[in-house]
Amino acid sequence: MKTLIIAEKPDMGRNIAAVMEPKALNRRTHLEGERFIVTWAIGHLVGLAEPDDYDPRYKKWKDADLPIIPDAFKLSPNPRTKDQLKVIGELARKCGRIVNACDAGREGQLIFHLIRRQLKLTQPVDRLWISDLTPETIRRGFEQLASDDKYAPLTRAAQARSEADWLIGMNASRAFTIRHKALLSVGRVQTPVLALLYDRHREIEAFRPETYYRIEAQFVQKAAAYKGIWQGERLVDGAKASAIAEKVKGKTGRIASYEAAESKEYPFRLHDLTLLQREANGRYGFPAKKTLDVAQALYEKHKVITYPRTSSNYVTEETIPVMGKALDMLRQTEYAELAAGADRGRVHKGNKAVCNPAKVEDHHAILPTPKRPGSLSADEKKIYDLIVRRFLSHYYGPAVYRNHTVLTVVEEETFRTRVKQLLEPGWKVTQGEPEPGEKKKSRSKGAAEEEADEETLTDSEFAVDPEAPARCKSAKAEEKATQPPKSYTEGTLLKAMESAGKAMEDEELRETMKDSGLGTPATRAATIERLKQVGYIRTAGKKLEIEPKGAAAIELIRGAGVELLASPVMTGQWERRLTQIARGEASDEAFMDKVKQFARSIVDKVRQQPPAPAGTFQEPERKGGRKSSRAGSRRSQDAPAASGSQGRRSFGAGRSSSSGPSARAGWKKDSADASRVRQAARTEKPSASEARPGPLERKAFGACPLCGGPVIEGSRGYGCSRFREGCRFVVWKEQHGKKLSVPMLNALLAKGKTGVLAFKTGDGQSRKGRLELTPPYTGETRLSLERS
Repeated sequence: MKTLIIAEKPDMGRNIAAVMEPKALNRRTHLEGERFIVTWAIGHLVGLAEPDDYDPRYKKWKDADLPIIPDAFKLSPNPRTKDQLKVIGELARKCGRIVNACDAGREGQLIFHLIRRQLKLTQPVDRLWISDLTPETIRRGFEQLASDDKYAPLTRAAQARSEADWLIGMNASRAFTIRHKALLSVGRVQTPVLALLYDRHREIEAFRPETYYRIEAQFVQKAAAYKGIWQGERLVDGAKASAIAEKVKGKTGRIASYEAAESKEYPFRLHDLTLLQREANGRYGFPAKKTLDVAQALYEKHKVITYPRTSSNYVTEETIPVMGKALDMLRQTEYAELAAGADRGRVHKGNKAVCNPAKVEDHHAILPTPKRPGSLSADEKKIYDLIVRRFLSHYYGPAVYRNHTVLTVVEEETFRTRVKQLLEPGWKVTQGEPEPGEKKKSRSKGAAEEEADEETLTDSEFAVDPEAPARCKSAKAEEKATQPPKSYTEGTLLKAMESAGKAMEDEELRETMKDSGLGTPATRAATIERLKQVGYIRTAGKKLEIEPKGAAAIELIRGAGVELLASPVMTGQWERRLTQIARGEASDEAFMDKVKQFARSIVDKVRQQPPAPAGTFQEPERKGGRKSSRAGSRRSQDAPAASGSQGRRSFGAGRSSSSGPSARAGWKKDSADASRVRQAARTEKPSASEARPGPLERKAFGACPLCGGPVIEGSRGYGCSRFREGCRFVVWKEQHGKKLSVPMLNALLAKGKTGVLAFKTGDGQSRKGRLELTPPYTGETRLSLERS
């Protein structure tokens, strides 16, 4: 009997068939040769079933039904690809052996074994474990086939990850949605990412600029001219700064120190998907999803780049000859001059900046293929250009600089000069000119903002005579202001997701997450898009801004006592345990017991939480008096995933759906989905007293502490609705450097004080304290700082 090879994607299957069965007949859904039949999965063909597949009563969301913890997880085929699943089942009946050729990693293992379990395949299975699709690698992989049983621990880890995400995402989403009567999507990856945006938003809100002064002097010495920056404690007195400038102006000084040292700057790493998305966002403003879509088209439609959904920045030894062929192809394109200047000897198996098999998992870095590009769209050209130039840069030497540091003393005042002189451009010649308005980025990290523009870049000769005097031609004191933390863009958020574990105090967790972060390169774009879809964040130009609903969601999650849901620590803990399971060092059953215990804890804690006050999730007004496009009843249609699982049922959102719970979006007619989501949001049929408030009632945020009347929102603050009857209660929206959020207002009205918050004191220090309502309630609150 023949052997059935099941690849993860069609292109992978065709590449394998071209090597193992070059004369195979193309049957559209598979390729059949004399010894092998090659077919493919098209990603996830099977996922974890929805709650109502276990019991129809789960269609209606009720608190009494939580937590939902299946004794055994059921599976459900993806209706959009059920025909391909049927084909695999029919082909398997004709074969006596199966080769699992899905991606070499945890998710690839899961994709295959969900298919195997759904179709009840009993044939012996071998595992093909390769990280690229060069003919040499494929041949060697088949020569080294091992029993799939060898990977049983990895299979258990993959299934545990999938089921754990289902349990936490589905139970947490239902619990918070039911309790607060608004669709709130919660997930192991999605929620910590939202927390990153929330915390940055709060940092920006709390920031208060500080004025300081910088003194810049211009020096001349023989034929040399250079600028220097005054060195000393930060100047906050403008008069003192001006006095120093006047003191040195026109005076002659001496060079106290002069150092010159060479440095080399090497090319950036080859692209993985996240790096490509970050560069495209920074240069062209492309959202992460757009970059992924364009790259996917370059890969699938045009076949001019390699697999884009990769997490690796390196290649294997087998890929280097293919890179040489791609370089030859580029000699016939607009990159001919750069390709001609490339040094092939720089890319070899000993160059660990390029060839590092230990750091290649499922797929190698993104590269141009040897196929010459034809007609590409404008956006496709931009992404292809980024990939090609990064590829070519590794065939060039390092950029070489001479770094000059000069200390000039005038009238006992010291000025520092830093000049970075380019000696050899090296790989930088491949990078082309920056886009109009685009700034060239510095690689320096952690430099103070006031020093960012101190260094001068030049390709001209620079030198000073340390023995000769230098005259201060001019000097001026410039007023500056400290800058707040920058809002996240999609590019910087991707970087934060990638490096989320680096700030962890637990060294073992930090080590576990150093190569993973939050999400995977293939799913990070989907996570960001999901946060937009559920109304948690929005784009404002390149910036990502958190919506009131997103801020309230984080405050409610943290307020319920389940802060772990909003922290990357949980992902770190899970990854550590899953790694141990994959190595056979830990029990998947013990891990799942802990996850079930946590799911129960979430439900219990949310039950004890006071419901969010009316208006908490109300949409903000936009320009033109309109609310956000997600406002009103459309919101529930935009966020169907609050009803679904965390498991593999989210077929359309990429490889991992741990970014948040997902429903059957796209599986049935829109009207059926919308009806189901509305039903879920209603949970149990509310009584008249429990019915959701109408537009006028929504503006009531609580009871006035003076007269008991409803507190409503005004343009500058919140006041009593009985103001016409003489009640003068009001509390301003801005309080001691903070914007009053709805949960903070609710706490003030209910308890007279907020929870513990962080405040900036006059000396710039951060102190913890509370806002307290005190008579006569004329707008201001009292700030009560805790003892340090």
